[in-house]
Amino acid sequence: MKTPSFNGVHMGMGNIMKLSHAQTRSITAENVYGEKGRGGMAEVSATPQPEVVKLGQPWNGPTPSSRELGRGWKVRPCLTLPKTSTTKLMDIDGPGVIQHLWITAHQKHSRDLILRIYWDGSDQPSVEVPIGDFFCNGWKNRVTVLALPINTNPSGGFNCYFPMPFRKHATMTIENRSPGEIDGFFYAINYALTDIDDDDAYFHAQFRRSNPLTNMQDHVILDGVKGRGHYVGTYMAWQQNSNGWWGEGEFKVFLDGDKEFPTICGTGTEDYFGGAWCFLQNFSAPFLGYPEGMFGRDDRAGGRHGLYRFHIMDPIRFEKDIRITMQALGWRTEGRFLPLQDDISSVAYWYQTHPAAPFPPLPSRDQLEII
Repeated sequence: MKTPSFNGVHMGMGNIMKLSHAQTRSITAENVYGEKGRGGMAEVSATPQPEVVKLGQPWNGPTPSSRELGRGWKVRPCLTLPKTSTTKLMDIDGPGVIQHLWITAHQKHSRDLILRIYWDGSDQPSVEVPIGDFFCNGWKNRVTVLALPINTNPSGGFNCYFPMPFRKHATMTIENRSPGEIDGFFYAINYALTDIDDDDAYFHAQFRRSNPLTNMQDHVILDGVKGRGHYVGTYMAWQQNSNGWWGEGEFKVFLDGDKEFPTICGTGTEDYFGGAWCFLQNFSAPFLGYPEGMFGRDDRAGGRHGLYRFHIMDPIRFEKDIRITMQALGWRTEGRFLPLQDDISSVAYWYQTHPAAPFPPLPSRDQLEII
């Protein structure tokens, strides 16, 4: 199998020994443009750095912990996000590829902080997801995830290893929807400046919520996608509103003009996420996981579950369009299936040609709230 690469920026242990002319860079609050030889240059001063002013980031002064040590001693390690505001984290020219994204903030803000990424100067985000859900932590709990592209580690370290190539420009923002400021927002964006091959597609991620799911309807994970690409992952935060097992529904993929019936139809919810027979225990593996909730413990109304599957080894290819849904199905008396009206949130991860069709409007803060 060919290892994915970006003009010499190789992905995977098999090619780790290969040389490349790519230039490695890293963006943090102390080097907001990831410039060469300018890491850790923040000064203990009431005056903001010129590059911070240029980027438009808020300035709250240096951390008082460095007041006696000065420059080079962790003067600006994080941001304080103003209330009801959007802060720019990345704004650089390409070509290049984001290789690793690390973020941490208090878990209570996981639905109030919205991550957006824009490619090549587009006004339409290609990524628009609450940070908790993007990193497979949708229920405001700190849950360990040991997947290949997404790692969430103690205590609340969010990591993403999906490669994100861009040709002309990359912009990343974080919106704080809460009515108060959020301090202690840490981030690092590790990327390479390098040429991008013609067949390298753009990364996308989209959030949706059905709360509650309409009776006799499937939850829509992804719809309205136009172009050529491949689907690479699903995360779901699922709250059951009925007692008993909730995972009999089928995962469905409608490809390239499919109408009433899909090309891909699964055998059950837990089957799609790599488990079987109601899970009965939690697990987190490189491509699939059920890290949160458990049948037999959280199988009553109000039980909350987290599930992921990453199609790294089995991407779902499409030439023109793709639509993906998940059926919500439980049991009723006499061994009959029960269509469920649960609270279901999802994140779809995929790559495609640019530009993508506009996303549906993100739900309001109240509609996203976990109560």
